[in-house]
Amino acid sequence: MVLGVSCFAAMQAKKYDVHDKTRKNPIVIKPPRRLGLPPSDAIILFDGKNTSEWVSERGGGEVKWKVENGYVEVVKKAGGIRTKKAFGNCQLHIEWRTPEDVDPKISDQKRSNSGVFLMDRYEVQVLDSYTKDNYEDNKTYADGQAAALYGQHPPLVNACRKAGQWQTYDISFLRPIFDENGKLVRKARITVLHNGVVVHNNLEIEGTTSHKKKAAYRPHPNNEGYIRLQDHGNLVRFRNIWIRELPEQPYLIK
Repeated sequence: MVLGVSCFAAMQAKKYDVHDKTRKNPIVIKPPRRLGLPPSDAIILFDGKNTSEWVSERGGGEVKWKVENGYVEVVKKAGGIRTKKAFGNCQLHIEWRTPEDVDPKISDQKRSNSGVFLMDRYEVQVLDSYTKDNYEDNKTYADGQAAALYGQHPPLVNACRKAGQWQTYDISFLRPIFDENGKLVRKARITVLHNGVVVHNNLEIEGTTSHKKKAAYRPHPNNEGYIRLQDHGNLVRFRNIWIRELPEQPYLIK
């Protein structure tokens, strides 16, 4: 269902005075024991045991990826996987690892490529982008590096670890909004921490991820879209995947 402008405006209408005692206190949750673990209100998408929260991107069938030793690994030509549940605004934590054995003759986009898609459309790139020699040993285009908003914005810095080491993405995503006629009312925004380092800071997304052409928005249901992990033909592993659904923030100070 597409959210109309009038509904969006209504969400913004509630206002409070500074230190207003009628303003509701936040819900209490239990924080994780250490960074990277899920808080009490998180939805566990992958706990290292099974892919029960996922289906194949090919018609929603059974996941064909390999699960072992606490991770799930891409199986070549099996297709990507997506969550059963759709998400809009969210906080997503995901850990990934590219193969340790690196063929020095392979670089660019063939070097352990995958991707994390928000709402099935907006991609944060996964790639072995580690470099020892200012990219002379591992060349690709800047907006295709690890943690890039693919085809749109390179990360602010390259925070990539060596191949074979586990890496983390912590993503905060604000969905786009379209009116009842499919007109864009609000662009999506994204903040990404790669291995704990801010690489995108409240960045405005330019549109649906595209290859070799400029991104543009295409209308879609405002609060519907799966988390998708890409099969790009490389044996990338994922583990410890959890998500928190985030509300809109309609309350303003008078």
